[in-house]
This record gives sequence, C-alpha cells and structure tokens, in this order.
Amino acid sequence: MALNMKGRNLATLHDLALEEMQEIFKASADLKRKHKAGEATPVLKGKTLAMIFQKPSTRTRVSFEVGIYQLGGTGLYLGPNDLQLNRGETIEDTARVLSRFVDGIMARVFSHNDILTLCKHASVPVINGLSDLTHPCQVLADLLTITERRGELKGLKMAYIGDGNNMAHSLMLGCAKVGMHISVAAPHGYQPKAEIVEWAREDASATGARVEVTTDPVAAAKNADIIYTDVWASMGQESEHSERVNLFQPYQINAGLTAHAKKDYLFMHCLPAHRGEEVSAEVIDGPHSIVFDQAENRLHAQKGLMALLMQNET
Repeated sequence: MALNMKGRNLATLHDLALEEMQEIFKASADLKRKHKAGEATPVLKGKTLAMIFQKPSTRTRVSFEVGIYQLGGTGLYLGPNDLQLNRGETIEDTARVLSRFVDGIMARVFSHNDILTLCKHASVPVINGLSDLTHPCQVLADLLTITERRGELKGLKMAYIGDGNNMAHSLMLGCAKVGMHISVAAPHGYQPKAEIVEWAREDASATGARVEVTTDPVAAAKNADIIYTDVWASMGQESEHSERVNLFQPYQINAGLTAHAKKDYLFMHCLPAHRGEEVSAEVIDGPHSIVFDQAENRLHAQKGLMALLMQNET
C-alpha cells in the first residue's frame, strides 16, 4: 500500500524516512514513464502551487512550473519584486495568507530559517526549492538518476569534491538515508557543517552507509562509483570568486582525479557548471557525464514529490 504523505513538508532529506524517499522515487519513475508514453497525468487537477523566488533560477523555476502544469495544476511565480519576505510582510503572515489561496508552496530562499518559518506557519505543504543549508529536490533527482543507471543505490560510493555547501549537505543526507557511502573532500574552512555531518551519520547508522569528510580529493575519489561537484562560488559569493578559484584548484574534477574512481564511474553536477574551474570540459562533456539526465530528472522527481504531498482526496 502506498504511503500517505499528503500535507507533509520537505525542508531537508533528514525529515524523510527511507520508505518515504522510496515512495517518491517510485511515483517519480511512474510519472516519467507515463509522460514519455504520452499519457496525461492530471493527478493535481485544479491545484495551485505558489513558487517563491528570493533568487533567480533556471532549473528550479522551469521544472516546478512545467511539472505542476503536467500534473493538471497551475504554478504561480512570485519573484523578488512580487513578494518580499520579511520586508513588507512577515514570513509568518505570508505563510498564513498564501495558505488561504494555494494548495502548496515552493520556496527558493537565501536563509534556511525562512523555509522553517514557512513550514511552521503554513497550513499547506512547503517544499524547499533551495536554501543556504540544503537543496533536497536536487538530490531526489540525483538519486533517481543513479537508480536509473545502477538499479541499486545501497553500497555505492559517491565522492563529492569541492565546496562543502548546501549541495554537499543534501548529498550527505540523501546518501546516508539510502545506504550509499559518501566521501566529501573540501579544504579546511569550507567543509560541511558539523550539524549536518552528525545528522548524516545518524541516518547512516540505520543503513550501514559510511559518511567521510576529508581534505584529500584523491582519497575521496578512490574507487568511487559517482563523482560529484558544484561551483566553487555560489550565488551571493561573487566577491570571493578569485580567492576561491585559487584555493579550490586542487579539487578540480579532471582526468587525473577521475583516474582514481572506478572505470565506469558516473560524473554528476547540479549545474550551472563552469568548465575549466570546478570541472574540466573533457569530464563534463565526456562519456561518463550524466549531468543533463540529472537536470531532466528535476522535473520528474519534483512531480513525484508534488503528487504525493499535494494529492487530491481519493
């Protein structure tokens, strides 16, 4: 019997049980198959999703807007000039007001505390479209993509090499939940937050996964099934770009580093990518790269998630 996730929030993957993540993957794969076959799936007919964007986006906006449309609903874009959280109106009041109008809220914000406040005060499901702490929807898409390629997630090893940012946090939490080993390599001062490492190891204790943090990119890449990276300077860190490029140079994903991974390794990147910085062109544009499969699966994974959280009464 399918799990009932109606009305749930998604702030971080730590909030989900393994069975709930598996239910999301199952729903996502089913909706993707039907979409590819040309079948309509209006499971959210008449539903409206408010999409709050404090910062601009390509993949997040398009995938959620197209996704809710394909499910029979409507997406309402609320950009920085349309809705100013914590300025003209408190986040608490925004959550309460929007809950009277819409059936779900997706928010892409700067501060994770804004997500938590929305979750606390909204009476409809809230989905974290990205915060400074985590990016759970991206990792749901990533794990769906790996499942398509490898079949089984448990026991695989992921190497995340680069900035210990919100992507590193969510990958640690996601891998730990599904029993994947993960090794994060980042320089001192740029490693994942200790609280997130603790959460991940707590989840890993139930699945047998290993969660490692190191400064050595070669050690992380050794025998990896998947190598993953992200930009070295995220949105809002432009002033640090030159400093970060110099510091992170030994962490570039290139042929020399990927030689330590398994021969059939997969390369992943959440995009946008800067060729010649965090990854060489020969890797991201080479035969091991599945970055555009990842990008497509943002659509399908988020459709599965929305269908479960915003489902109509049966």
